[in-house]
Amino acid sequence: MRNEITISELAKLMDVSVHQIRYFEEKGLLQPAYTDDNQYRMYSMNEIYQLAHILLLRKLGLPVQAVKESMTGFGPDQVRQMLQTSMENTHAEILRLQQLELFIGKVLQEHRDFGQEIEAYRVKRREAVNLRRWFGLSSQNVLEARQLAGQAGPGLNLFEADIHYVFEGEGPAVLCTEAAEGASLLLPAGDYLSFQFPAAHEDELEQRMEQFSSYAADRTLHLTGPLVLIEKSYLSLFSQDRLHYELLQRIGTV
Repeated sequence: MRNEITISELAKLMDVSVHQIRYFEEKGLLQPAYTDDNQYRMYSMNEIYQLAHILLLRKLGLPVQAVKESMTGFGPDQVRQMLQTSMENTHAEILRLQQLELFIGKVLQEHRDFGQEIEAYRVKRREAVNLRRWFGLSSQNVLEARQLAGQAGPGLNLFEADIHYVFEGEGPAVLCTEAAEGASLLLPAGDYLSFQFPAAHEDELEQRMEQFSSYAADRTLHLTGPLVLIEKSYLSLFSQDRLHYELLQRIGTV
């Protein structure tokens, strides 16, 4: 009775595909112990351990060429450094996935809130928010693609950021993004009048802002500080023909 196993038995044992084993052979990482009279590749315990080594290194994120180099020429110090690098890369990936989890949770929560509050005026208690001024719009308050591209800087995740259009007077809006540091504008904590709505065209925004001001005037609400229009473009995942906005302004005391 033979002691070696075929390539299909090896694949089943190691929970990989035959194609993967053949690929490792093509790259010079693994060779059968011998080929029998029927041209079957046969593998012994040595090849099982060798394949286990290859799969471990691949799991650590090493490309095939680096796996080959490590198996033929790495000493203990190089292996230790390789594992340390893999640990650091794994930690960075964990942080990335945690941030992604927070963002997905934010989108789902924003969508739930938007569905509950759409086309409804509400008073919200908000914590202070730090904003970084990005750039001012033209006098027509219309954002153009070239203007956006010309002002873009490193670290701006435009597709997941809340874009704040801040109207501090009669002039054009200033585009801002939330900032953990380097803030140049503070939206203080307090009660804010809020109105969430979808819009298919930018010309709807001015009409909505006028309605917002009229609503506050009719109810003798004393609004203070800048009027803020928040664009939540990621919510358009749920309705791709419209952008989603929230109007905010703090309610002051007379």
